[in-house]
Amino acid sequence: MSWAVEEWKEGLSPRVLQKIHELESQVDKLKKERQQRQYQLETLEAALQKQKQKVENEKNESAILKRENQSLMELCDNLEKAKQKISHDLQVKESQVNIQSGQLNSCKKDVERLEQELKR
Repeated sequence: MSWAVEEWKEGLSPRVLQKIHELESQVDKLKKERQQRQYQLETLEAALQKQKQKVENEKNESAILKRENQSLMELCDNLEKAKQKISHDLQVKESQVNIQSGQLNSCKKDVERLEQELKR
């Protein structure tokens, strides 16, 4: 079948045939170049899609981490409030213990005084 393709060239001058050959070579070269560029384009598109997916995954992970961070901050705030309440309660109880200790000491002195009076 290639002879039919070449048949139309019969009778053409060598100069025209040379030009046709050059043009055919240039067409082949351009086809190969186009194929290479198409392959490069497909490769770049695949890499772009991969990067887009990676960015999307990182955005999702970032959102998850932000939510987790917010939750942890709230937990820390709650723990800090609980710590302050416990600290306050402890101070109140220590104050009560000090008052009762003072009362106990006062009662002991009263008992000792009363015992001394009884001995007299």
